[in-house]
Amino acid sequence: MSTTGITLNTRRRGLAEAVELISSMRFAISLLTIISISSIIGTVLKQAEPMSNYVNQFGPFWFEIFNKFGLYSVYSSWWFLVILVVLVMSTGLCLIRNAPKMMRDMRSWRENVRFDSLRNFHHKLEWQAPLPKNALAEQSALRLRHAGYATKIVEKDGGTLVTAKKGAGNKFGYIFAHSSIIVILVGGTLDSDLPVRIQQWLFNKTPFTGSGVIADIPAQHRLGTGNPTFRGNTAIAEGQASRTAILNQPTGVLVQELPFSLQLKKFHIEFYSTGMPKLFASDVVVRDLENGHTFESTIKVNHPLIYKGIAVYQSSFDDGGSKLRLTGYPMNGAASASFPIEGEVNSATELKIGGDTYAVEWSGFRPFNVENISQGNDVRAVSKGKTFNEQFAATLGKASGAAANPDATKDLKNVGPSVQYKLRDASGQAREFMNYMQPMTLDGAQVYLAGVRANPSESFSFLRIPVDERYGVGDWMRLRAALADPEARAVAARRYAARALGGNSGSALAGQLQESAARTLGIFAGGDGRGGFVGVAQFLEKIPQAEQEKAAGIFMKMLNGTLWELWQVAREKHGDAAAAPTDANGRFLQLATNALSDSYLYGAPVYLQLDDFTEVKASVLQLTRSPGKNVVYFGCLLLVLGVFAMFYIRERRVWIWVRDVPGNPEAGAEALMAMSTQRKTLDFEREYEDLTVKLPQPA
Repeated sequence: MSTTGITLNTRRRGLAEAVELISSMRFAISLLTIISISSIIGTVLKQAEPMSNYVNQFGPFWFEIFNKFGLYSVYSSWWFLVILVVLVMSTGLCLIRNAPKMMRDMRSWRENVRFDSLRNFHHKLEWQAPLPKNALAEQSALRLRHAGYATKIVEKDGGTLVTAKKGAGNKFGYIFAHSSIIVILVGGTLDSDLPVRIQQWLFNKTPFTGSGVIADIPAQHRLGTGNPTFRGNTAIAEGQASRTAILNQPTGVLVQELPFSLQLKKFHIEFYSTGMPKLFASDVVVRDLENGHTFESTIKVNHPLIYKGIAVYQSSFDDGGSKLRLTGYPMNGAASASFPIEGEVNSATELKIGGDTYAVEWSGFRPFNVENISQGNDVRAVSKGKTFNEQFAATLGKASGAAANPDATKDLKNVGPSVQYKLRDASGQAREFMNYMQPMTLDGAQVYLAGVRANPSESFSFLRIPVDERYGVGDWMRLRAALADPEARAVAARRYAARALGGNSGSALAGQLQESAARTLGIFAGGDGRGGFVGVAQFLEKIPQAEQEKAAGIFMKMLNGTLWELWQVAREKHGDAAAAPTDANGRFLQLATNALSDSYLYGAPVYLQLDDFTEVKASVLQLTRSPGKNVVYFGCLLLVLGVFAMFYIRERRVWIWVRDVPGNPEAGAEALMAMSTQRKTLDFEREYEDLTVKLPQPA
């Protein structure tokens, strides 16, 4: 088959060359290759995401380049649509050019052959039979029909021609395969967002970029119920109803009106032991907005509800506005008094701290979390043979990092509820936090995890607050406040010096030790800039390198002692008895010291601990109207039939020329058989050998 296109008899050379190129097979293959590459890009790169996501992912430079090529909405970009239209034209012209010839060839018996031309075939056979010419021709035709051939007997000058054919439907493979491309492309275009784009171009529909109640969004951002195709989502809380779907656009959203409303009665969800969803389903009440007809239905994964040409799929689930009750603890300054705060997921709460106003944006709540919790080494383990800097770097990574160590042995456990929120200041800057309601056991100690991240693309880093004797965080919070209080640090330094020197507490040495202890606490509290172990490391860098390790040992010993006294001061101020010098209290102080150091990286003026909640579930449903779905299915059927016909149906032609034995007609007739096919295969060879045996056999 030729790869050239249609040749026009015209004086316009440019037009003739353009038609020949567009209708050629090589051009269609090139377009298919481009579409395949574009589809790979559209599959790998998430489509129709908010533009800010692409800026964060690729940076401003590559964002602009990719945006100019329309890579964020490949399937609706102008160049992709042009390629589709040209490919439909090219494939259609190929069909117009070749299909009529193929149909004629399938109907043709190819009876215009000569006796001498049959002798030139590679697969041929000659034999004689003691039968008249017509009888031998009828016998041969009958045996070919038994072999599955369609036959025709044609009288020729000097003989009778039996022409037979089988597998002529092979040509349908080409026709079906090329037709399927056109049908699939047309069906895909019907289900694309091209109709939505057309409404934007012709009716000035624009994406909505603001926020607020869906019912208040103006009509210019809404699509009517007559929209022929769309794919959107709607989130419905239990007990609530929705009559719209949200269509995400690169610069905002469009609101799609529905001809019915969906009310979520109950949302069901089950989980595997790993925490992954096992089953989720929605019990809904559907109300037709035109006639008021209502009925109930259950939507499950892979079991959609289809009504009025719109398919409603169970997509995922979300929080529907759970009610949260929390306790806030200051994380800056010498104040330690807690305060209650309430919130609702997907809303914001005003928070005033120390004269500053913040907005707490409640972004998520999970009633349980299955985490990989495994038993590891002590969070501040020190290995022999390591320098202080190596020990400091290793232990800092253990004290603040991922909640679960990915390198450890898996130990999956439900660690309870968690709340996620953003704390936004008056300038609009925000950090995101995730706090667990219950403590979890990590490395043999119970701690509360308080996660923080500055960017949504980052993973959470966790502050580990040790559990006190009341199973809370109050002791640590008061220790943090005491560390920020110069008077409390001075009292702790005086007590440390007195305890260290015993009866010599009034000597000059005691004064020097008290001053050093106060200086140690001040450095750890951030008096010289950075607090925590980072401030300690910066201080030690000022000491000659040869003496750093010795100085680090003395500094850490003094820090541990003064922090113990500072803890006693904080407990006395709260009215608690002094802590006994036990291993458990020593372990608590060790973990508290790590948490105090990491708290300087927490970056929030308050820690919010979840106390109670009332969960409200929400179901996320995907709604689609796909008029081209059946068209695409039909195109796929044509493609399957076409491929099957091309690969599994072989066209074979057989000619048998029958004539009287030259010079002796009474002796009977002789026959010359020739056989051909498009592709010579082992099956063809076996069929030829079978015919060479059966055709000459006597009746």
